[in-house]
Amino acid sequence: MAASPLPRIPHFVIFPFMAQGHTIPLIYLARLLRRRSAAITIFTTAANSPPIRATLRGVDGVSVVELPFPENIDGVPPGVENVDKLPSLSSFFPFVKSTKLMQNSFEQALETLDPPVSCIVSDVFLDWTLRSARRFGVPRLCFYVTGQFSFTMYQIFLRERPHAAVDSLDEPFPVPGFPHLTLTRNDSEPPFNDTEPSAGPFMAMVFEHMESVRMSQGVVVNSFYEMEKRYVDHWNENIGPKAYCLGPLCLAAAAAPPPLPEKPGYIRFLDEKLELGEPVLYVAFGSQGELSKEQFEEIAKGLEQSEVSFLWVLRTAAAAANSGLDLEEFDSVEFEERVRGRGVVVKEWVDQVRVLRHGGVGGFLSHAGWNSFMESICGGVPVIAMPFVADQHLNARFVVEEAGAGLRVWPRGGSVRGLVMAEEVERKVRELMMGGEEGAEVRRKVAEYRDAAWHAMEEGGSSMLTLDLLIHEMGTIEIAKT
Repeated sequence: MAASPLPRIPHFVIFPFMAQGHTIPLIYLARLLRRRSAAITIFTTAANSPPIRATLRGVDGVSVVELPFPENIDGVPPGVENVDKLPSLSSFFPFVKSTKLMQNSFEQALETLDPPVSCIVSDVFLDWTLRSARRFGVPRLCFYVTGQFSFTMYQIFLRERPHAAVDSLDEPFPVPGFPHLTLTRNDSEPPFNDTEPSAGPFMAMVFEHMESVRMSQGVVVNSFYEMEKRYVDHWNENIGPKAYCLGPLCLAAAAAPPPLPEKPGYIRFLDEKLELGEPVLYVAFGSQGELSKEQFEEIAKGLEQSEVSFLWVLRTAAAAANSGLDLEEFDSVEFEERVRGRGVVVKEWVDQVRVLRHGGVGGFLSHAGWNSFMESICGGVPVIAMPFVADQHLNARFVVEEAGAGLRVWPRGGSVRGLVMAEEVERKVRELMMGGEEGAEVRRKVAEYRDAAWHAMEEGGSSMLTLDLLIHEMGTIEIAKT
């Protein structure tokens, strides 16, 4: 009697978009899939490979394949292979478009994989990978860097255009399917908030992305079902393809941060404040936000006037330079001297996950990037949302008004966009950090979400059960080769 064939090992190909915020969650996903004994191959470029390999150090069974990044692309400086290093956001469109030139080398590499690829997980900006998946007859899962709420709103804007009935960017409009919810056009970016989006290459790219989502076999969501249940259910029942909540993916990192050979100064500062019982406000606005000199100065003035201890990470030097801001000029000796003893300014990379899980941190003044919000929730740290670009305004709506997990600073003049004054920064920082009634309620909600998030990522939790379901379903889907 012939022996039964051994079950085929699932082999997931993961292809992140070349930006730190897009890459890190998918590296965490690779860790999760390895825990289920799947073979993993991560595709990237030579310049993006070193930090990926460093993050995966100690993880067996994950291969990293480097593809050549296209050269001589108009609008993309030579040698730049990551969005975080682009000179300005105006280079974003040609950068995304240029990735299409990687398709041939990607498919040639897929031919060599052993065991053969069984599923491709790729970023929404890499829509062309759907065609590659079909040529190999395997399912493709799409990854979008924001949460389910924002992704659902973008789809509703494109499909049903509820904002077309209002002329003003700040006039509220109801959202179909969600009678409790009103938004404004300023809560999203063009072309999503255009009342009559014009034809053009950028709009064509957006529709290509959305069509590739629709034709994929699922969407990987860096969130957990208990927090976004309403929007996951709406997506699965009315939009699709199926959303798989597998997060918070940051909890798939090592169980405990590796010991540091030497504590950096910012950790020593947090340790000292923890011993004194003085909670610290962590302040960071991501790597791509373009803040004006005037806005930097208002934030600094508000922090100084708040009399709250803070750790401010200025890792946006490139974006600041694009705005005409000299960080050396802004971060003057006078400012540091005035806040000495309670305020620390850092101009280098910090381990944000480590900071947000430090017991000395009591709040997070943030740009409302989704990864940062997930990391904050997992650390039990409430957010003060100060959005600037991209999905950040929708994320802020969700964090503050839907989840109740944060406060929001508002610009002057009644719009959701514009200059936030120092007095507003001071007021919200004091409310959160000094025991205000609103701040206390936010802390209670964040504690609930923290517990739910950690439970979701435990064996038997919602995200781990969804991971098992995803692996099973991707192994049963038959895709005709094209």
